[in-house]
Amino acid sequence: MTKMKKLLRQLGPGLLYAGAAIGVSHLVQSTKAGAMFGFKLIPLIIIIHILKYPFYEYGPRYTAATGENILHGYRKLGKWAVWVYVLMTISTMLIIQMVVTIVTASIAVEVFGFDLPATAVGVGILVVCTTLLMIGRYSFLDNFMKVVIILLTITTLTAVISCLFKNPGHYKSFENILTLDNPVHFTFIVAFLGWMPAPMDISVWHSIWSDDKNKATGKVSSVKSALLDFRIGYIGTAILAIFFLCLGAFVMYGSGEEFSPKGTVFAGQLITLYKTALGSWATPLIAGAALITMFSTSLTCLDAYPRSLRVCQNILFPSKKENNERHKTYIFCLLATAIGTTVIFYTLMGNMGTMVTIATTVAFVSA
Repeated sequence: MTKMKKLLRQLGPGLLYAGAAIGVSHLVQSTKAGAMFGFKLIPLIIIIHILKYPFYEYGPRYTAATGENILHGYRKLGKWAVWVYVLMTISTMLIIQMVVTIVTASIAVEVFGFDLPATAVGVGILVVCTTLLMIGRYSFLDNFMKVVIILLTITTLTAVISCLFKNPGHYKSFENILTLDNPVHFTFIVAFLGWMPAPMDISVWHSIWSDDKNKATGKVSSVKSALLDFRIGYIGTAILAIFFLCLGAFVMYGSGEEFSPKGTVFAGQLITLYKTALGSWATPLIAGAALITMFSTSLTCLDAYPRSLRVCQNILFPSKKENNERHKTYIFCLLATAIGTTVIFYTLMGNMGTMVTIATTVAFVSA
């Protein structure tokens, strides 16, 4: 027990990484992959995690080795490298924040039975997240995510094990051939891999969270400790992606039912997956876990963009550098992200499926 407590204390940025990663790519894309193609895409999950691994590892490794976040490494290449990161962040952050928030809102509407459009609930979620981040600090995110990830892992693992013994069995006699010359299949694969396990931005976020943890604790984590923390989060997200895919395959593949592109309908179908696997008694627990998972993704993304832009300002304009993690640049960028996302809700919002495809495809191309 003592060793477990020690390990949990060491974990931090790796679980924040997992909290940001386990969201749309898992709850939405992985379950859809299982529903559409059964177990065929499991090798792709493994391959994409192997291919992307070095790029994600650079963040925590650099911070542990140098005592500063990886954006300082970009600065050593030249200011242009930091500016490129700033431009990429600004060009993608609103659509990504919009997607994770609308998925969260759709699940909230289903769980609580709100008689409100998902966009209105999404604005409420942005207000709550913004308020928490304005009054909270790194430690709040750190402790919150440890509870969320443990809860989600236990419930999802339980659901998969249950499905092994109790499932409709449609997958045994159904065959959907995956062909890349099929535009629908090709588009889905691109979108599926774009956020699997997460957008590449998280490599920088992880480094910044690691740096902030070092400042909060007053010591720099060793490379060994930092990589252990990272690998637990990284491998955990890969395993959970496979679990979600299996749920979709066990319950929906070959059933003739497809996931709806409408957010609230999809949320209901997602919760039904767990209900089918575990029974009605588990519905409140599962629905709560799904909602908390997506809320954590919305929260971590909303924190990460202002936090990374604040660091970029400190690097590009050192004369204006401030050490307070909640100084005016952070607050300004936080409010700008929340307001910009709200504007998108009411101007460009289409159905959830289309928005997810656009966001994940943009992430694939930018990566």
